[in-house]
Amino acid sequence: MNHLNYIDLFGFSAALLTTIAFLPQLYKTWQTKSADDVSLVMLILFITGLFCWIIYGLKINSIPILVANIITFIFNFSILVLKISYIKNK
Repeated sequence: MNHLNYIDLFGFSAALLTTIAFLPQLYKTWQTKSADDVSLVMLILFITGLFCWIIYGLKINSIPILVANIITFIFNFSILVLKISYIKNK
């Protein structure tokens, strides 16, 4: 394995860990049908940041950054959609 592959391994490890970190929140939000404890402002800011990371990953051609942030974007956007739909159903 050359030096670049070790760096990519760390990138993919970071991507995996930071991406799966949101699965418990998504699962809990779906199961309880409530996202009252999740800040709407935090979600919007975080999703905006993820969008910026995706653009950055595209510009530097970084697969680990792209994969991690696209999946994390999907998870967090799903939490946002659930939060908004649960607010409307109250």
